[in-house]
Amino acid sequence: MPREFEVREEIALDATPEQVWAAIATGPGVDSWFMGRNEIEPREGGAGRQTVLGVTGESTVTAWEPGVRFATRTQASPEGTFMAFEYLLEGRDGGSTLLRLVHSGFLDEDWESEYEALRVGDGMYLRKLAAYLRCFPGRTSVYDLFLAGSSATTREDAWARFGAAFGLAGWPVTPGRPMILSVPGLPAETGTVLFASYGFLGAVTASSLYTLVHGHHGLMVAQQHCFTGEPARERAQAAWQAWLG
Repeated sequence: MPREFEVREEIALDATPEQVWAAIATGPGVDSWFMGRNEIEPREGGAGRQTVLGVTGESTVTAWEPGVRFATRTQASPEGTFMAFEYLLEGRDGGSTLLRLVHSGFLDEDWESEYEALRVGDGMYLRKLAAYLRCFPGRTSVYDLFLAGSSATTREDAWARFGAAFGLAGWPVTPGRPMILSVPGLPAETGTVLFASYGFLGAVTASSLYTLVHGHHGLMVAQQHCFTGEPARERAQAAWQAWLG
């Protein structure tokens, strides 16, 4: 039987409510830090679509208060599972914003592992949102990759592969540590580690936001949000698919 869940997170963002709204409530904004290809009809009752790994899910905008509150709910599955997202924005002094997220709904029989993945992943994606707003203000990505590949048998195996991809040796890896993109087929590019915990390793360079994930059931995921268009999408996709394989 489906089981109810709820995750609550909040984060202080160095961006105005208008900037945060553009990042969470428009398709190009969401594409620039979240996952997949996103479309959002800008009104309460509007349609939303998210395409990840070739699968498109549909949702409905349940709240539309620009700069204040944005919420969506996915269509329910035949088993009764669904997800709802509510974002609450509060402007602060100095042009910053406090963002609160409530992620709720019903999950299937694999409740515990799915809930843990969502609980950890929600916090990680909010940190990625913060990095996007800080590092690429006023811009949206030229292209976005969300690719999945072979499962890593252990967490240690996943971290070793992550470290090799970002030119990192030795653990733990702390935010702010220098890195260098070291994926065969891609140009070497220096950057900085954003986060490294619970199966997630994020980094930013002058061109892109990167996230490597050791996810649900050990699945390996590589994400790139490229803001310059270089290297070309086809080259980047081929290189990351080879790395995942």
